[in-house]
Amino acid sequence: MIQAREIRVIDEDKNQLGIMPVSQALALAREKGLDLVEIAPQANPPVCRIMDYGKFLYELHKKEHEAKKHQKQIQIKEVKFRPKISIHDYNFKLKHIRRFIEEGNKVKITIMVRGRERSHPEMAQQILDRILSDVSDIARQDGEVKMQDWASTVLIVPIKTGGKDAKTKNQQGSQKEVQNNSQQKSAPQKSQQEPHSD
Repeated sequence: MIQAREIRVIDEDKNQLGIMPVSQALALAREKGLDLVEIAPQANPPVCRIMDYGKFLYELHKKEHEAKKHQKQIQIKEVKFRPKISIHDYNFKLKHIRRFIEEGNKVKITIMVRGRERSHPEMAQQILDRILSDVSDIARQDGEVKMQDWASTVLIVPIKTGGKDAKTKNQQGSQKEVQNNSQQKSAPQKSQQEPHSD
């Protein structure tokens, strides 16, 4: 199988044995009950190693299996919000978003709108802005916000930064903002809009 007349040989302990004819290298391998394997055919001369080829294949397969096992499958998770979400629900969903991001996944944020909410797109934008602010220590926006009649969506992806202090600070700040937003908007809107339930 080895085409070259002379090769550079490495033994089973990775010691350089020098350049020699293929026949001599094969004889050395057979004396040890091992195989002669070409590991660098592009080199001049090609490099061959004396080894147990079956064991080599087994270890290679094992390494590939371990690499696949530790390779994280990135998924896109979706979390949906409503413009008039309560503080409790907001914090609950924010917690899920943070967990997904910390696991290395991407998260699609969807703000669902209906009825008269469609005439107030700024409400959906405020929720999106708040979410992006609350996860800015561990995630960033990926691409533009997509606006549709029924929803606004944005994709966020992990960044390698952040910590517990930033997390706590963001959640507390968010809670105040949601509360303030709720107080500011609930009174005038109730008089203008029909009752609805989420």
